[in-house]
Amino acid sequence: MRLSALGALAPTLIGQAQAAPQAAPADLTPPPDLFDAQLLDLDFWVKPRTLSVTRPQSGERAKLLYWKDGEVIDSAYQELCHLLRDVNGRETAPIDPKLLEMLWGTQAFIARYGMHQPLEILSGYRTPASNARLLEQGIPAARKSLHMVGKAADIRVASLNEEVLGGLIRSFRQGGVGYYYRSGPKGGWIHADTGLNRTWKG
Repeated sequence: MRLSALGALAPTLIGQAQAAPQAAPADLTPPPDLFDAQLLDLDFWVKPRTLSVTRPQSGERAKLLYWKDGEVIDSAYQELCHLLRDVNGRETAPIDPKLLEMLWGTQAFIARYGMHQPLEILSGYRTPASNARLLEQGIPAARKSLHMVGKAADIRVASLNEEVLGGLIRSFRQGGVGYYYRSGPKGGWIHADTGLNRTWKG
C-alpha cells in the first residue's frame, strides 16, 4: 500500500503552517492549551511513523513502525487493523490509513512535550451488529457510525483531559471530533473520524 511521500494530512497542514509565523522552540512547551497541529512543519510529516497503542478491553499492547519512506508497511498495517478490530464481534476490517495518520500525528505531537504514553483504543472498527447492540443498550452510537467502515476510533491518553486531546485532534481539520466527558478516575474519551469536519459533545 502506498501513500504520498507526506501522507494524507500533510499538504493542508504544511500550507497553513507556512502561511503563519513559526513558533520558537521555547513556545513548544506546556501549558497544553498551546497544542495546535498547525504548528507542524514539513520535517514532522516525512519522518518514519511508529504508533504505540493499547486495547484496555483485551489487554493487548503494541508499538509498530507502520510507515517509512512514503510507504505503509503492510505487515504493520495488518497488525494495526487487528488491534483496532471489533473485540466483541471478533471481526477485523481495513482501517482508513488517514485515521492511522491522525492517531500517529496526535501521539507524535504530544511526544514533543515529553508525553510518551500509548493511545488507548476504546473502540475502533465496529460490526453493524455490535453497533446495533450499543444503541439497544442506550450507549452513545450513531446509526450510520463511521466505526462500521473503519474510519473512526474512540481514544484516550492518560495524561490529557478530553478538552485538550479533542482540541489537538480538531486542529488537524481532517474529520469529526466528539467530546465524551465522564467522571471517574479515567475520565472520558474522544471520538476521532475521517468523515466531515464537525464537533459535538456526548
